[in-house]
Amino acid sequence: MKKKSGRTSMRKIQEVCRLRLKMGLGINQIAGACNISTSTASAYVNKIEELLLSYEEISSLDEDAVHKLLFPEAAEMPVSDKATPDFEYLSKELKRKGVTLQLLYEEYRRDHPEGYSRSQFYEKYRNYAKKLDPVMRFNHKAGQKMFEDFSGDRPHYTDPLTGEKVETELFVSALGASSYIFACAVDDQKVENFIKSNIRAFEYYGGCPEYLVPDNLKSGVKSACYYDPEINRTFADMAEHYDVAVLPARVARPKDKAKVENAVLQSQRRILAVLRNRTFFSLHELNEGIREELDKLNRRPMAVTGKSRQELFEEIEKPALRPLPEERFEIYNYKTPTKLNIDYHVEVEKSYYSVPYTLIEAIIEVKYNSRVVEIYHKKKRIASHIRSYKKGEFITEDRHMPHEHRQYLEWTPERIKNWGGKIGPDTAMLIQRIMEERKHPEQGFRSCLGIIRLSKQYTPERVENACKRALAVAAHNYRSVKSILQSGLDKVAYLEEQRDSKPIDHPNIRGGEYYREACND
Repeated sequence: MKKKSGRTSMRKIQEVCRLRLKMGLGINQIAGACNISTSTASAYVNKIEELLLSYEEISSLDEDAVHKLLFPEAAEMPVSDKATPDFEYLSKELKRKGVTLQLLYEEYRRDHPEGYSRSQFYEKYRNYAKKLDPVMRFNHKAGQKMFEDFSGDRPHYTDPLTGEKVETELFVSALGASSYIFACAVDDQKVENFIKSNIRAFEYYGGCPEYLVPDNLKSGVKSACYYDPEINRTFADMAEHYDVAVLPARVARPKDKAKVENAVLQSQRRILAVLRNRTFFSLHELNEGIREELDKLNRRPMAVTGKSRQELFEEIEKPALRPLPEERFEIYNYKTPTKLNIDYHVEVEKSYYSVPYTLIEAIIEVKYNSRVVEIYHKKKRIASHIRSYKKGEFITEDRHMPHEHRQYLEWTPERIKNWGGKIGPDTAMLIQRIMEERKHPEQGFRSCLGIIRLSKQYTPERVENACKRALAVAAHNYRSVKSILQSGLDKVAYLEEQRDSKPIDHPNIRGGEYYREACND
């Protein structure tokens, strides 16, 4: 297997580890969840299983250590001949009660100790089964899958102040074996509300399934890979917190999502249609009405089985669900991974938070919520700050600063000031003022560099004039200089310059003395 580099590749490998070692998924399921080919998934699984490590042991390692374990610089091992399984026999045996593919694999390895590995055995049989019966029929196991989607028909409530109709979105989920339905109204389909809906569904069911099957909603799955950057990171965190795997429905494969489409249809007919003539004055009231009709729908007998969804859920599905974690998932937002600026601060919603200065130019990741900002490097948390809502504020920990080692850094306050001095003395003075007004000079680096870089967009002469005007009005920041340049104020003469200019001496100009004498007459 060719060694892959980069953060994305490592996230995929980490997720393959989790899905294989912790959840026991097969090759095809891993390939679908991670958006990779079955051959690639098989190669990853073989490498992982050769390590003979648990998921907990692998997840405790950093990315570099995992890379060294999975991709050692060793010669390729020779491939030995392996006995081909009797697929026709396997197909017949699987129809017998209690016979599983795992049991058949154990019998195969008993007869052929040097045969295929379990993952290869499973993959080869499934390839054979697809050719035998191209139409995949789902026989959902209890506690295995939760299908989810939003309804096209949207409920609404009335704003008590304006009387206007406020439309909402209806989230619907259904468990695979019992068809037990959950539904709730949310303000929109954005990530936060989508995740909250999943959490409410888990709590309504009183447990978690093994897999989530969303319909490739942009709020949850931008692509089918669990830890690929195209998937929403917050949704990925939620799935890991509740120890579930994400298996998105395939595009243009309606059978993958038939269960939830039927649940959405039932919710529209048995919930929304029933509530159409009722008036609600808040989202909370609307959800109370939805819950009443939802309970009735789940208690309603189904024509095929003669039992209600509630009965089937209690009998077969509820005991098979995994227990909820002790703590409810806390939603975080993520920033795109980026290099750490030379001022060793990261920006989050116009506020700035310090990071150890030794990581300048390193790739860091930031996640945050309403309370805290957490900063990571190679999966390790390197800084945590209380969230600030004051724009432009710098939150700096002393231990993150270089202190006496500052002279060894490439970027120093003196160097930046000298760089600005090449534009002009007023630019150097403004840069000095910016750093003097900060608690730590490094907090002004970002603004100073912005001013210096304006000389690439405008001429150095114009930047120097703009800095001179900014100093005159005590506007010691990058935004003021940029605004002066954009509006052309750097080209306008100063009032001080106009006052200091010499008066014009000409015989045709009478002057002030003439008018004072005229007034006295």
